[in-house]
Amino acid sequence: MPAAANKVFTALADPTRRAIFERLARNGELTVRALTDKAGVSQPAVSKHLGVLKLAGLVHDRHQGRQTHYRVRPKGLAPLIDWMGFYAAFWEDRLDRLEDLLKRMEQ
Repeated sequence: MPAAANKVFTALADPTRRAIFERLARNGELTVRALTDKAGVSQPAVSKHLGVLKLAGLVHDRHQGRQTHYRVRPKGLAPLIDWMGFYAAFWEDRLDRLEDLLKRMEQ
């Protein structure tokens, strides 16, 4: 598995990070404070999770005064989509072959 895909999988493996990512995807750009208010964890923990998401290429930050705003980088999901596409084709081929085998066995 490519390193980029590993980073995405690792970042999204944590339920708190997944929830933060999903919130950003649903709501658009949010500040760290706004994310902390509903995250159920401390502001330092949210900041740490955002750092992991940023290193994985899943979020982008923008500084405005004392606040940092985060938003989703949709292109950051590309390694995950590529990985899923590969396995979708892999399993589709396997299932087609199984279907052919079952048809031959019926005859």
